[in-house]
Amino acid sequence: MALLWLSVMLVLIVELLNTGIEAAINRHGMEMHQWSGIAKDVASAAVLLALLQCAMVWLVIGLA
Repeated sequence: MALLWLSVMLVLIVELLNTGIEAAINRHGMEMHQWSGIAKDVASAAVLLALLQCAMVWLVIGLA
């Protein structure tokens, strides 16, 4: 049960970090910059990986 909760909490933590990165970049300025786009893409990819990890934990524990 703890692994299930930890996997969900990891997704929420990474999502909060993603939101913080995007807010900081948007606050700095609305001009388009290559590194700003890369930072946002990498933060979004981290959320995707956390979601995939969460799904795998739930699937493995559900099948056990």
